Amino acid sequence: MIRDGIGAMRYLNRLGNYFRKPQNVILVTLALVLGYLILVPLASIFEDTLIVHMSEVRRVRGAAAGDHTFYHWRMVFADEGSFNLFYKPLLNSLVCSIGPCIVAIGLGGGFAWLITRSNIRMKKLLSGLAIFPYIMPSWTLALAWLNFFKNATIGGAPGIFTALTGLQTPDWFAYGPFPIILVTGLHYAPFAYILIGGILRNMDASLEEAALLLHASRLRIFWRVTIPMVMPAILSTFLLVFSSAMSSFAVPAFLGLPVRYQVLTTQLFRTLNGLNPGYGYIIAVVMMMFGALILYGNQRLIGTRKSYVTVTGKSANVSLVDLRLWRTPMSAAILVALLLLSVVPLISFAVESMIIVPGDYSWNNLSLVFWIGEGDARIANSEPGILLNPAIWYGLWNSLRLSVLCALTAGTIGFLAGYAIVRRRGTRLAGFVNNLSFFPYLMPAMAFSAVYLSLFAVPHGPIPALYGTFLLLVIVGTVKYLPFASRAGINSMLQISTEIEEAATVLGVGWFKRMTRILIPIQKSAVISGYLLPFISCMRELSLFILLVTPGTRMLTTMLFQYNEKGWEQYANAINLIIIMMVIIVNWLIGKVTGASIDKGIGG
Repeated sequence: MIRDGIGAMRYLNRLGNYFRKPQNVILVTLALVLGYLILVPLASIFEDTLIVHMSEVRRVRGAAAGDHTFYHWRMVFADEGSFNLFYKPLLNSLVCSIGPCIVAIGLGGGFAWLITRSNIRMKKLLSGLAIFPYIMPSWTLALAWLNFFKNATIGGAPGIFTALTGLQTPDWFAYGPFPIILVTGLHYAPFAYILIGGILRNMDASLEEAALLLHASRLRIFWRVTIPMVMPAILSTFLLVFSSAMSSFAVPAFLGLPVRYQVLTTQLFRTLNGLNPGYGYIIAVVMMMFGALILYGNQRLIGTRKSYVTVTGKSANVSLVDLRLWRTPMSAAILVALLLLSVVPLISFAVESMIIVPGDYSWNNLSLVFWIGEGDARIANSEPGILLNPAIWYGLWNSLRLSVLCALTAGTIGFLAGYAIVRRRGTRLAGFVNNLSFFPYLMPAMAFSAVYLSLFAVPHGPIPALYGTFLLLVIVGTVKYLPFASRAGINSMLQISTEIEEAATVLGVGWFKRMTRILIPIQKSAVISGYLLPFISCMRELSLFILLVTPGTRMLTTMLFQYNEKGWEQYANAINLIIIMMVIIVNWLIGKVTGASIDKGIGG
């Protein structure tokens, strides 16, 4: 008995000493909370693929709501209608995911080579403009494409291109896979430019210099030397763009649904909002499996080869390719193209928001009624103008407070997670929390929201049903954007020596004071980025919240989608312009406050 008592006391003392360290308390707390918010919803969504839902009772013979069944799996994968329900949208998703990778890598990588390896003019200006399409929401170019190229056959009224030229655009050009691939690829081309350009900028050029001395042609050097050296960036760009395109909802919805071109995300939205939620949950599971495969593929492709050394300490100077007579024309052409992608869409949104009769772009047809009008029975069911519309202001308030709350919670949790993971680096618990905090990044946004819809649609013990509440949006946004904040926290803490904190501990400085007076001030820029990146992402998000919002929790992005569905394109364009301007302003403030620039070091 005495020995048992002594053993118990020793165990309690070790346990007490363990929890006296703040990093251990943080890790255990995060393991429990994130385990419930990530692993439990995954189990819930798998269960929902195997039960009969209330709206499906009539179709599942002899079954009652809540009964277990393989009906959904059979109907999705092995029924006569499986091709249109699942396999065709899956093929469409693959086409609209692989295509943008080719466009993004071709345009972004080519532009990165011109900036780093040629004597093209206006490098700093071109580099700054090249990032602009990525800063804006993904659907921006999709709406701009519709504004310019929609036709009277499907769009109801011709776009700007037809109004100016009199030429009617064909359906395949205005809608469907071609514009989806092109628009998505253009949106992620800056991402390829950042990754590939960063390696080209810092790459040791001695191999290229040696090839020049051996009289190799520039084209041969490019294919046999440059491309293999930047292969990690190309592979990473391919996998990440593929993942982002696979989970995209807004672009396929705007450009594909007019011609009934379904992809997995639009099919997921249709089934979960219709009478077949079981089908939707299976599609969500398939999309999550794609996320896991992408992570595995990235680790295999990048991790198996260790010889991608690009920075060696040797001279990185290389003679730039002289574009000669093409220098000025090519610089001007690229400048015009970037202005068409960044500035012209904003002008089109402003113009389209003032068009009274769609398709007529004369001065007499422009009006501010959609901005400051009090409501006209002949226009949008007497809907007031954007600036006088209480629903718009309520949506803006919801968007702002949701973005602020998600940024505060995700940023704080991410920084604490980064601190604890780095301080306990190498332990199983730290590795578990690290992987758990990064997992939401791998899940497509709509599949991720479907997971929470499955879990919180009904009460679970003491936890009530949260569907339709603002709290559910905060929880979903916080968990989804946690990877951004946790990566920022981990990277910032890895740069701080433990000796700094240990010295403060010896002097009797408490943990909270060490954090607020020492650690946070040292890495102020990284910490602020950990808060502001979730804010920007949340402010422009549509796919993540489209399944979860209700009339009481509507946001600007979901209202934009609803107005566009109703055919009230003037209101949709006006809301889009508001969102873009807010994102641009916040992104500008990030640069001013943190001094960070995502293209810094590439454009010179």
